[in-house]
Amino acid sequence: VGVKSLNEYLADKSYIEGFYPSQADAVIFGAINKAPAGDVCHALRWYNHIKSYGAESAKFPGQKKKVEEYGGKVAAAPAAADDDDVDLFGSDSEEEDAEAAKIRQDRLDAYAAKKASKPTIIAKSSIVLDVKPWDDETDMKKMEELVRSIKKDGLIWGASKLEPLAYGIKKLQIIVVVEDDKVGVDDLQEEICGFEDYCQSVDIFAFNKI
Repeated sequence: VGVKSLNEYLADKSYIEGFYPSQADAVIFGAINKAPAGDVCHALRWYNHIKSYGAESAKFPGQKKKVEEYGGKVAAAPAAADDDDVDLFGSDSEEEDAEAAKIRQDRLDAYAAKKASKPTIIAKSSIVLDVKPWDDETDMKKMEELVRSIKKDGLIWGASKLEPLAYGIKKLQIIVVVEDDKVGVDDLQEEICGFEDYCQSVDIFAFNKI
């Protein structure tokens, strides 16, 4: 109960007293015999922070008091005591602890529901491919038909045009939009090159994330 109460106390505080480490932190730290569990994150964060000072904590400013004087209704807390027996910042009743736990759980549930309601962002890329033929006798219309015959989940073909290359040869420049998690660009290029009677090579002319 003590460590849980300490965790609640430190939810909006960095130190036991004030805005800098003091003897209050050193005394409370000495009353806890081991690091708090991960589910009491505020207490664990504070514990690790104070622990990092090592022997320097003895030089913290402030007046050193008995541990009971820092926690209101605190019972003696020897270093060897079990964490659950150290009530440094105890609640007035078990009902208050239950109410605090309920409020915390309600907030966690509300956060989870809000996060679940957000639409999943699908990473997409818009790519302009240069598909080059072997020579000026290649049937470019047929080559485009073959390229567009490639169908995959997460792949959409867009506009295309023929662009001059050299010596009367034209290349097919075509836009494709892909979902990054579903379509690999390298695999797509390799598949287009599989039409080896028409396609000499495939290069990426432009690549943009959507």
